[in-house]
Amino acid sequence: MTYLATPQSAASSHAPARDWVKVLAGYREPSMVRSLFELAVTMVPILILGGAAVWSTSISYWLTVLFSAAASGFLVRLFMIQHDCSHGAFFKSKRANDWTGRVISVLTLTPFDLWKRSHNVHHSSQGNLDRRGIGDIMTLTVEEYNSRSFSGRLAYRLYRNPFVLFGVGPIFIFLFHHRVPIGFLRAGMKYWLSTMGTNIAVAALLIGGIAAVGWLPFLVVYLLITMLAAIIGVWLFYVQHQFEQTVWDGNDTWQLHEAALHGSSFYDLPQPLRWLTANIGIHHVHHLNSRVPFYRLQQVLRDHPPLARIGRMTILDSFKTTRLKLWDTSTRRLVSFKTARALCGEKETLPMIQ
Repeated sequence: MTYLATPQSAASSHAPARDWVKVLAGYREPSMVRSLFELAVTMVPILILGGAAVWSTSISYWLTVLFSAAASGFLVRLFMIQHDCSHGAFFKSKRANDWTGRVISVLTLTPFDLWKRSHNVHHSSQGNLDRRGIGDIMTLTVEEYNSRSFSGRLAYRLYRNPFVLFGVGPIFIFLFHHRVPIGFLRAGMKYWLSTMGTNIAVAALLIGGIAAVGWLPFLVVYLLITMLAAIIGVWLFYVQHQFEQTVWDGNDTWQLHEAALHGSSFYDLPQPLRWLTANIGIHHVHHLNSRVPFYRLQQVLRDHPPLARIGRMTILDSFKTTRLKLWDTSTRRLVSFKTARALCGEKETLPMIQ
């Protein structure tokens, strides 16, 4: 495979985002051997750790939690493989991508065809203030928030509360929301079949697992693994786009490639966590070209250092983003409720639910 050198126009971290598109096209080619290897080194640990967690329920529930937590990390990685399949990036064959994604979806509780559609909407509208609502985290502007009633602002504060956003929310999304094609109820039978087919397969898995090892050991381990993975997954999705210098624009000024590069973060994780999360933290590159397989994303950064300086966020930086709640159109940054009050020059009467 031939990789293109960084063009002169893109040699700076301030270069137009469109200049990078042709460069990244050189990394799109998936490798069948590499993809199968990545699938194997993700699935095998899930089976081993999941089995160990079930076995440990008769010895120590602390061991069960330990094994389940480890398995949940690999389930997150499996979800990222499903994610690559949805973009047609994991295999050359569309059929191979689709059916691999559908099989994985039974373990991730995420109907493949439905999620593929909503996620593609997310990619085509990320950072567009006039196209919010599908595949994103609800984000209001300061003006929109102030125009809401007391109950409307209270509801938004509850939604953006970390306990709800990273605790209740992930559990609701993966256990209940994904059981019905929300947002695509009238979009055709394909999404109903995707959802109901996944539901039936999940039910068969549950029945088989309970019959094999008993209802309590299986459900304890199953729920621990899936819910921990859901929480981690939602956190990763949050930090990918919810940071102070992200990009939001209306239809008139929104640009796809600029929103992709500057509205997505580079979550600079330690190498073991990069591997476990399938490089999803290199999200600005992924949004610029979603057909680049996850195992080539680090190569992109090595070959083109300017990209590693754009939207960089450390783990410590990411924790600070939880206070950011509203988009301020005047300063073009994501701000906290406290900062929004200062910007508006008025005292808010709502209780501080943060």
